[in-house]
Amino acid sequence: MCGISALFAFNGSIDPDSIRAMTGLVSHRGPDDEGFVLFSDDGEPVPLGGEETPDSVLATTFPYSPVSRDAASVQGPVRVALGHRRLSILDLSPAGHEPMCTPDRRYWIVYNGEVYNYRELRTELEAAGHAFYSGSDTEVLLHAYAEWGRDCLNRFNGMFAFVIHDRETGTIFAARDRFGVKPLYYWLSPEGFLAFASEIKQFTVLPGWEARLNHQRAFDFLTHALLDHTDETMFAGVRQLRGGEATEIKVAEFGTGLPVYRWYDFRPEEVPRSYEDACDRFRELFTDSVRLRLRADVPIGSCLSGGLDSSSIVCVANDLLKAEGKEEVQRTFSATTTVKRFDESDYIRAVVDEREIDAYYTCSTMDDLMGEIDRIIWHQDEPFGSTSIYAQWSVFRLAAETGMKVMLDGQGADEQLCGYHTFFPVRYADLFRTGRWLQLAREVRTAEARFGYPPKRSLTEMAFFVLPDSIRRPIQERRFKDMVTPVWINTDTLRADLRINDILPPNHRTDDLSHSQLFFSSLPMLLHWEDRDSMAHSIESRVPFLDYRLVEFVTGLPTDYKLAG
Repeated sequence: MCGISALFAFNGSIDPDSIRAMTGLVSHRGPDDEGFVLFSDDGEPVPLGGEETPDSVLATTFPYSPVSRDAASVQGPVRVALGHRRLSILDLSPAGHEPMCTPDRRYWIVYNGEVYNYRELRTELEAAGHAFYSGSDTEVLLHAYAEWGRDCLNRFNGMFAFVIHDRETGTIFAARDRFGVKPLYYWLSPEGFLAFASEIKQFTVLPGWEARLNHQRAFDFLTHALLDHTDETMFAGVRQLRGGEATEIKVAEFGTGLPVYRWYDFRPEEVPRSYEDACDRFRELFTDSVRLRLRADVPIGSCLSGGLDSSSIVCVANDLLKAEGKEEVQRTFSATTTVKRFDESDYIRAVVDEREIDAYYTCSTMDDLMGEIDRIIWHQDEPFGSTSIYAQWSVFRLAAETGMKVMLDGQGADEQLCGYHTFFPVRYADLFRTGRWLQLAREVRTAEARFGYPPKRSLTEMAFFVLPDSIRRPIQERRFKDMVTPVWINTDTLRADLRINDILPPNHRTDDLSHSQLFFSSLPMLLHWEDRDSMAHSIESRVPFLDYRLVEFVTGLPTDYKLAG
């Protein structure tokens, strides 16, 4: 897990201090090492260190080893600059330093994330003749691109955001993982260069930067509580590659915009199988996902909220660690509260006691939140929906205090397994349309008994989703306009409009809603907040439920297997 920066000049040259400043703003994402490489018209690439580059890195002789900490050795105007901050997780030695290159120094990379199946890919690449300097997944990713081009993305199982520069062709290749676990933003400066970054704040130190509000995104957030549902951000001109997107372009051919394409073609695995077979396959995929995400050269902890998602991860990880004969005691980190109806300590302790886990707890107050709110805002870059993210922030802070660098967390389960109450009326509509009225009656009664969901509300909301799309959409637009838009939002000032039906896919069926929450309305912003909360404390957060094999399997299962009472 790291912080990356990249600058490409298509008009003029780059000040080396700009890439240093960009990279320095995300030192929290990688406190273990820093590095840069500058490319000019008049010579070989010049890898450089910084003030926080360890001497052990400067003493190495790899093709990507820093030659010094001084940019004075660069001859001619700088056209391309890459910067990196490293959080060492795999191969803690200086060999994992970035920016990294292939032995012939043709391909250079800055990378944030983890490719969990890097060992298997390395074996395949070595058989094809590739040689490696390090034991890192970064080098495997880079050689995979050299071998397979942009098709390499389909071979990766992991979370990633990276930028590769091909010196020979002058090509930029940048990509983001399937579900957007790791961030990648870009901005076109009026000064004549294209910038990539892990966080928006990195653009603020560049020539030509001006913070301007994106009125439509502000309106979407204030009205619909939506963030990260498109490639736009709260800052006008700043965009992001969304999950499953990439770009490939030659610097010399760059115009006024970046040609982005979708590399991940999401297709649920629709294989008929019995409920028992589905359970076995789910357990197999989930266990293998956790197994892959336990690969690290540093200790790994787990978030434990008391819910099914995090508890499942903790239990499976516990079984795997014992099976591998690992001696260290598993550590979990939990947020509790003094408000009894919100506190899940009993569920947390049930898991801890059953598995003999070394458990850590934090119980923050409103005063604690107010003491850290300025820091949270700085790290998040964009607004967040509620103060509930402070519980997550506190858990990562506690984990960092105990020396953790990697944490497992349960994001992504609710969106694919229909874990939110918002699925209820859509599910009822599915049952009504297919004539399963007895099952509908049972589930409405169960929702009332278990969750206090009144039958009248259930049926009223169901009726809306039963309507034909030609009738439902106009009603939805009027509902948003009349009921959701607060009177204090001046749509004229924001110069925004109600485009929600154009932005989000239809969600009048259960599968539609699950897809919407995975890629638009829920998960993207939750991953945004988790990335900033964890990286603020120099912790890599891994999410086993977002192994693409598991997601494709679960979303292809009948809804009855996931949501039935």
